[in-house]
Amino acid sequence: MKEKLKKGIYVLPSLFTCSNIAFGCASMMASINGYFSKAAWLLICAIACDILDGRIARITKTSSEFGVQLDSLSDLISFGVAPAIMMYQLVLKDKGNFGEAIAILFVLCSALRLAKFNVKAQNEAVKRSFSGLPTPASAGVLISFVLSYDLFVDPSGNALSFKTIPMLMKNMPLFFKAMPITMVILSLIMVSNIPYTSFKKIKLSKPKTFRIMVLFIILIWLAFTFPQNIIFIIFLLYALSGIVEIVLKYIRLINIKQKHSED
Repeated sequence: MKEKLKKGIYVLPSLFTCSNIAFGCASMMASINGYFSKAAWLLICAIACDILDGRIARITKTSSEFGVQLDSLSDLISFGVAPAIMMYQLVLKDKGNFGEAIAILFVLCSALRLAKFNVKAQNEAVKRSFSGLPTPASAGVLISFVLSYDLFVDPSGNALSFKTIPMLMKNMPLFFKAMPITMVILSLIMVSNIPYTSFKKIKLSKPKTFRIMVLFIILIWLAFTFPQNIIFIIFLLYALSGIVEIVLKYIRLINIKQKHSED
C-alpha cells in the first residue's frame, strides 16, 4: 500500500505539469480562432499549474529528473510558444516579416532561458534568485496586458476577439505600438543575467515569513476583486524589479567609488 502511494505521489506533480501543457495547447487554439481573452485566461490557468506542480513535488519530496524535463517542455509550450502565437494573432500579424521575427525571437529566448536554467540547476543548488526573467513571468506580462486592455474594448461586455480588434485599434492605439517593443524587451531580459527573486525557498511555517503570507492573502483577494488590473500590476512590477535592483546596485557602486576617491 505504501509503495502504491509513493508511485501515486510521483504521478501527482506530473499531472499538474501535463495540465499546464493542455492549457497551453488550448490557449493556442483559442488564439488561432481569435478568442484572445479566452487564450489569456487559459494561460493564467497554466501558470497556476506551473506553480502547483513544483510546490507539490517539493512538499512530497518527489522531485525527479523526469519531472524537471517535463516541466521545461511544458513551460516552453505554455509560456514561450502560446504567448507568441497569441500576440502574433492579435498585434504582430499585420506587421509582416517584422512581426514574425519578434514572435520567433520571443520563443527562441524562452527556449534559451529554460535551457540555461536546467544547466545551472544540475550544477548548483537552487538559489534565492533567478538569472534572467523567468518564462512564466515574461508570459504573464503579455497575458495580463491583454486582460487589462480587454476592459476597454467593448462596454457591452464582449471579450477581446477578432471582431473587437478594430475598436481596440481605434480607442487604444498605444497597445499596438507598445506591444512589439515590449516583446523584444522581455525577450532580451529573459536571456540576461539580471537577478530576479525566487519564491521557491519561502517556508510559510517560519514566523519571519508570516508577513509574506499576509501579503499573499491580500494579493489573492485583490486578484479576485480586480482580476485584470491586479494581475497586470503584479507581473509588471516583478518584471521591473530586477531592472530596478540592477540600477540601484550600479548607483551604490558609483557612490562607493566617489567616497573612496574623496578619501
